[in-house]
Amino acid sequence: MQTTTTTTTLRGTRRAVRPARRPSPPDAWLKPGILVGALTPLASIAIRGLSGSLSANPIAEVENELGLAALIFLVASLACTPARRVFGWTWPARIRRQLGLLAFGYAGLHVLVYILLDQVLDLQAMWDDVIKRPFITVGFGALVLLVPLAITSTRGSVRRLGFARWQRLHQLAYVAGILAAVHFIWRVKLDVSQPLAYAIVLGTLLATRLVFWLWPRRERLAQRRTR
Repeated sequence: MQTTTTTTTLRGTRRAVRPARRPSPPDAWLKPGILVGALTPLASIAIRGLSGSLSANPIAEVENELGLAALIFLVASLACTPARRVFGWTWPARIRRQLGLLAFGYAGLHVLVYILLDQVLDLQAMWDDVIKRPFITVGFGALVLLVPLAITSTRGSVRRLGFARWQRLHQLAYVAGILAAVHFIWRVKLDVSQPLAYAIVLGTLLATRLVFWLWPRRERLAQRRTR
């Protein structure tokens, strides 16, 4: 009887010292959810391609949809810091890198479709396009700017470059966004309402960042004058 009581007591003790399971963070679904959503354009293109329901110019349609997805993710990544500063949210900072990499991935697919399917690896034709067609020139420039940003998106890169230098480098994302918006506007030519909407959103985000950059400097200048 005594042995049984001791065993029960020990078992109870073991259960008591067993570490409690950590609750999942409230935003644990964010990154998987974004990844699933990010695959939706690709799935849509694949389904329509296999069923033969793409437009009469399927290559142009695929190019346009991939490019639009790249612009959407790029604008979303640029919205993370203004959202954190304006609304006090912390979760946008945790998905900014993922959104930026998705933008780069879709931009790369956009260019690959152009190179492999549109131009069929005709280097001379592609070079002529870059030189003679402004919308391709600025689009190519946007992709070139995204390459170092994608390469240095890791925490190790932040440590190697130093945060201040890394931050200055990644401000090029706004330049890439502006070039991408111009590429979209010049590509559409006729109904520019959709690309202008993205350009306005991008301009608003840039203005917000500029206000938050100038405000502390204005306060410091005012303090110096009052001394």
